[in-house]
Order: sequence, then structure tokens, then C-alpha cells
Amino acid sequence: MIRNSLIFLFILLPLSACKNNNIEIIGKLTNPIKDEYIYLDELRSSGLVTIDSSLIAEDGAFSFSFRGKVPAFYLLKTDETNFLTMLLEPGQVLEINASHDSLNFPESLKGSKGTELMAGYNRKLSETVGKLSGLSEIYQQSVGTPELPLVMEQLDSIARIYLEDINSYTKKYIDENLSSLVALTALYQQVAPGEYVLNPQRDLEYFIKVDSSLYSLYPGYEPVKTLHEQVMALVSDMTAQNIIDSRFRYGTEAPEISLPDPDGNTAKLSSTRGNIVLLDFWAAWCPPCRKENPNLVRAYDLYHNRGFTIFQVSLDRTKEAWTKGISEDNLGRWIHVSDLKYWNSAVIPVYNIEQIPTNYLLDREGRIIASNLRGQELLNRLEQIFN
Repeated sequence: MIRNSLIFLFILLPLSACKNNNIEIIGKLTNPIKDEYIYLDELRSSGLVTIDSSLIAEDGAFSFSFRGKVPAFYLLKTDETNFLTMLLEPGQVLEINASHDSLNFPESLKGSKGTELMAGYNRKLSETVGKLSGLSEIYQQSVGTPELPLVMEQLDSIARIYLEDINSYTKKYIDENLSSLVALTALYQQVAPGEYVLNPQRDLEYFIKVDSSLYSLYPGYEPVKTLHEQVMALVSDMTAQNIIDSRFRYGTEAPEISLPDPDGNTAKLSSTRGNIVLLDFWAAWCPPCRKENPNLVRAYDLYHNRGFTIFQVSLDRTKEAWTKGISEDNLGRWIHVSDLKYWNSAVIPVYNIEQIPTNYLLDREGRIIASNLRGQELLNRLEQIFN
């Protein structure tokens, strides 16, 4: 996955030549801890490497001085959870004041435009995360009340506004700093673990845009080389997938499925006509499928009364495992079918299934209007359809 190799840039900009190769960091921390050390890491091809450390003085003062031939990313940290990512250029003197336990949000910062840009972005991102956390608290307070479905719908709408705002902010941030390495770090920001601001598929143009700009400027810098290699792989994979999925493009009618339900009765996909349908391929033995099932329950709760339903096809091997998965994940309210033939199921060649979960969103006439929508993306699309 394109994100994995660069995940260490989570909080990780214009570059210019400098005659002076010395880089200095002069800092002061409020409320320092006695005998605490602060560490300086450099981002290299092998990962982050500690290159120096300094004992923080009683008044919180510390400093580093080192040689740097080219602009590069560095990490200032007291431990693995308290750090500031910096882009430092030869000749720069970075001055920083921060709380000893909040390096990522310095009280003052000057001397490095790239580092200042990243700190500004972090503040905006933190505001968004705080707003989303507030919505989560409201949801928890409503659990178990009759108003929960309505509250969930309202919170979803508000959350989408917050997510669209940070997505737009990030894209503008990249556009304004396209010749800077700060654009690289902006590609991998998260609002929650595993929940990225930019999606490599949905926002592919920005991954390509950043790669095209930075690779022409800094082709020898390892993080840029890694991005270039992975963007090329992603574009190749998506091109191949488009060829494979040509039978299932927007507007084509989903092939009929006619299989037994848990009671042994034959259920047909065509029986769902008149509804917006999520055709979902899963199995009880598939952890990613089980992880996604609560999102299906949520979508069903929100939109079933408006004409949304789910037709779920299992690749399980035994009825016991299949029905147990349905029961444990509270999936019993929609249609389930399976021939219990695992990867030899009759649906495999028909839908060219190579992995699960896989899904298709169908319109009221059974035509494909989207594929592989998960989590918030599914809810966003249903919101567009029903509102």
C-alpha cells in the first residue's frame, strides 16, 4: 500500500542553496523535567536515526549544532510520543519555545519556513481532530436512546463537513507549496489511526501532482524516490484494475446471483430491484470483512427506511460458521446467500472476485453506480443519493 512505506512522515518543505552548511537549533522548554534529555533524529533511507542528544538545562534551555549538506527532515523529541518534525536547510538557525510535553505545538518558532509551515498545518489538523472527538462524545451520550438514529444522521452530516474542510485545506496547502517537501508530508496526514485526509484512489491526482513536482526537483532524496516508485506502482495497479473491471463499470447491470439463504430458500439479487443495494462479498473467516460489518449496520440503520438494502454473499465453507458470523455481527436484517463452496463459489468467476471484502453499489434498476465503498465513503455516497 502506498501509505505504509511513508507512514513515519505522519507529521512531517521551498528549498534553496546555502553557502553555510552549519545548522543550529536553539530552544527553550517551559516546566522542564530535571535530568531529562532531548534527542535529534535524522530521516534517512533506513528510517529515523538518532544523531545527537542534549541534556535540558534547569531553565529549559537546549541547543544543537551540526553540519548538513542538503535540506532534510529531522525529528526533535523527548520520547516517542512527544516530538516535532522539522525540515532544516544548511545555514538555518531554528529558534523554538515550547512546553516540555508538547513539542508538536510550539509556542513560538522561527528560522525555518518549512518547519513553520508544518507546525501551522498541525494546528489546523488538531482542530479538526478535536471537533470530530466532540462528535464522538455526543454519540456516546445518545447510545441506548430512541433518538440514536436521528443523532447519528446529524453527526454524520457534521462530520462530513469537517472532513471535507480538512481535505480541501490540505489540497490548497499542497497547491501553495508544490515545490516544497512540505507537500510530500501533507499526503499522509490522518484524522484517526488508519483514517487519512487524502485517499490514494480518490485523490490520486494530488499524489501524482506532488510526485511530478518533487521528483523533478529532488530525484536523489530518498523519501521523494520512494514516493515516485509507489505512485508509479499505484497508477499501474489502478490501470490494470480498470481493465479487469471493465465488465463492471458505471452503468452496467450487475449479473444475477441466485443462491440459498440460511434457511435453504433460493434468494435472487434481482429481487432487490426498486432499492439502492449494496452487493457485498464477505466471509465469517475474513477479519477485514468482520471489521467492515459495523459500517454496513450503520449504513442500514440510517438509510433502510429510505430504500436502501444489502445483499450479502458469503464465501464460507460451513453453515455454522456463516450463521454464527451473521449473528455475532448483527447482520440478520438483510438478505444473505451462500453456496458454502469457499473460493469455488459460483459467484467467483462471474464477478471476477480476487479478494474480499468486495462490494458494488447498485441503483434501483440493478445497475452498478460505485464499487468498493467502505466506511465513511459508503455513507457519503448514500447521503448524496438520498438527499
